Amino acid sequence: MSTDAPFGPLDFQLVLLRRMADQRPELVEDARRALGVTVARMREANRRWQAMSRSPRGRGALTRYRSVLGAPESTARRRIGDLECEALLWPVPLWPDLRFEVMALADGGAVWNEWLVRAPDAPGPALKTAADLRPWSATVDEVARAFPPARPLPGTAPTRFRLALTDPADGAERVADFTWGLLQQVG
Repeated sequence: MSTDAPFGPLDFQLVLLRRMADQRPELVEDARRALGVTVARMREANRRWQAMSRSPRGRGALTRYRSVLGAPESTARRRIGDLECEALLWPVPLWPDLRFEVMALADGGAVWNEWLVRAPDAPGPALKTAADLRPWSATVDEVARAFPPARPLPGTAPTRFRLALTDPADGAERVADFTWGLLQQVG
C-alpha cells in the first residue's frame, strides 16, 4: 500500500484488527486473510492511522472518521445525562451485523466514545451464562444488559474496555475484555 493511496474503510478495518491482534491473534489472522491483505499492509494502515490521529496539524476525530469512512449510514440525537450527543453509525463489512459508532457532543462535535455496536436491525446473541460469551460474539452494551449489574473497569490500553460480571451459572465473578467495543475474552 502506498502512503499516497487514500486511507479508506478497508484500512480502518485493519486498524481495528491490529488492536484486537493483541488478544485474539488467531481470529485476526483469519479476518486478515478473508480481507486479502498482508501483515505488512495491516501494520502500515495502523501506522498511518496513528500518524493521522497524533498529527498536530491533523483534523479533529469526527472529521477524520468522516474523511476515512465517508458519510455515516445513520445519525441520531441522544441525550446521555446532561449531554446532548450525536451518534453516527458506519457499516463495517468485516462484521456485517455491527456498526462503528462515534458519539460526539452535539454542541461542538468533540468525540467522546468510538466503538463497535450491534446494527439496529441485527439480532444480538442469546447471552445467559459466561459460557455464551465467545470472542467477537457480543458488544459491551449487550454483555452489560445480559449480566446486570455489570460494572465497568478501567481498560488495559486505549480502545479497550472491561466489565466485571457475575456468571449466573455458578455465581463466579468474571471479567470480560473488549477491544473497540467487541468482546475478546472472558477470564
